[in-house]
Amino acid sequence: MLKANILAAALCLTLATGAPSLLAAAVTSEEVSSTALDQQSLALTIYHNNLALVKDRRTLQLPPGIQHIAISDVSRQMQPETALLRSISHATSFSVLEQLFHFDLLSPEKLLEQNVGKNVSLIRTNPVNGQEISEQATLLSANNGVVLKIGPRIEAGPVDSLGRIVYHDIPADLRERPTLVVKVNNPATKQTLAKNASSSQTLELRYLTAGLSWKADYVAELNPNEDRIDLSARVTLSNNSGSRYDNAKLQLVAGDIQQIQLPMAQKMLRGNMEMAAADASMAEESLLEYHIYTLDQTSSIADNQSKQVALFSALAIPVRKELLLRGADYYYQSRQANLGSKLKASVFIEFENKTAAKLGMPLPKGTMRLYKKDSAGNAQFVGEDSIAHTPKNGLVRLKSGESFDISADKIQTDFKVLPAATQGRSAFESAYEISINNAKQEKQVVIIEEPISGEWTITTENQPHQKMTSQLARWKIEVPAAASAKLTYRVIVKY
Repeated sequence: MLKANILAAALCLTLATGAPSLLAAAVTSEEVSSTALDQQSLALTIYHNNLALVKDRRTLQLPPGIQHIAISDVSRQMQPETALLRSISHATSFSVLEQLFHFDLLSPEKLLEQNVGKNVSLIRTNPVNGQEISEQATLLSANNGVVLKIGPRIEAGPVDSLGRIVYHDIPADLRERPTLVVKVNNPATKQTLAKNASSSQTLELRYLTAGLSWKADYVAELNPNEDRIDLSARVTLSNNSGSRYDNAKLQLVAGDIQQIQLPMAQKMLRGNMEMAAADASMAEESLLEYHIYTLDQTSSIADNQSKQVALFSALAIPVRKELLLRGADYYYQSRQANLGSKLKASVFIEFENKTAAKLGMPLPKGTMRLYKKDSAGNAQFVGEDSIAHTPKNGLVRLKSGESFDISADKIQTDFKVLPAATQGRSAFESAYEISINNAKQEKQVVIIEEPISGEWTITTENQPHQKMTSQLARWKIEVPAAASAKLTYRVIVKY
């Protein structure tokens, strides 16, 4: 589709501020317009950090010679310096010369701003007879209201109080929709010269845009024995780019992509979101050091919309529940009184991301929510935690909260400053008692972890410890039902 237009040709250059710089030459040309109706295919690759790669393939009739193509229905938050237009059907003869991104859209405010210094018509209604009167005026200012020169007089005030302003034309650089204007060279061929006609071209526009993102959400339900979970995963797609995307092929990249951070003033604001839902399945593959998930069908997502798409589901995944009491390293260097009473044990659920555990697919980072059915069979929410990107064979560990029925009392029973064996070093000996209380009607296994800095040796203990690292001791304590158990130990620490 052709329309006559005078175009100020511009080249989108990236300055230190990230703003485009305009080329000063003006070129008169017929403009080839392309809308979403010309789309043959649309593909979106969406990343976690408010970024997406758009691949928009369109077919249009393009005359030979130097042309300006106005590509509308693109993202308003396009990063114009990343835009790349290429011909799929005429790759060797097609070339891009200049490009300009119009992100100032047609609006009453923009019309006012763009017509400052120009002649307009001012239409007022006579309050007595209702007759409309038109006057010619010059728009002098559009800052916090308008200033008009009407004949020999100047009038100022809000737009509504002065009358209705009628414009004589639309400024060439205001568009109804976000538009990328590309100046291209489309050399004539023997066929087009003979027919003196346009040729059908398939073009692909590729660019990065802000305003699109995704995140993973997981729902896990514990069985009554708390040793297995049913897990379902879905992704939430969010579109705040200012444009809609219809029948797009979707791919999602899991991983932390390196990007240069722009100044805050250049970052785009997000809009409100509405919810939608979709049923689909995804295939996964590696991409460099990331993982990419491909939706097996096209999907549409409107502007200011959030949409959920199924990722996978798995049943009866083996899990381990852990009750953990973790200490601190500060009380191994000084005398302390009571170190805590009724300390709550943290509850952790962990499982391995293995094929044998009915998983084995790389899990993108996200939020996992844990549920368990009560005695009436109703699922109840029992906690949530975030998970990091977890590769195949990795460990997923969730903290669901604090135990109501498992608590502990901790005291330091002895502390001594020992003679230093070497000048400039310190040595301490201290002893501790931890009483663990179990209010449940079943026995519980409680893990006690004590971070101990320096060179340490446990000299006596009533239950054996495990040296997990050079600065972590671990005990596994079995506490009988509705009863208590004690851990006592003595340690020498050298700094």
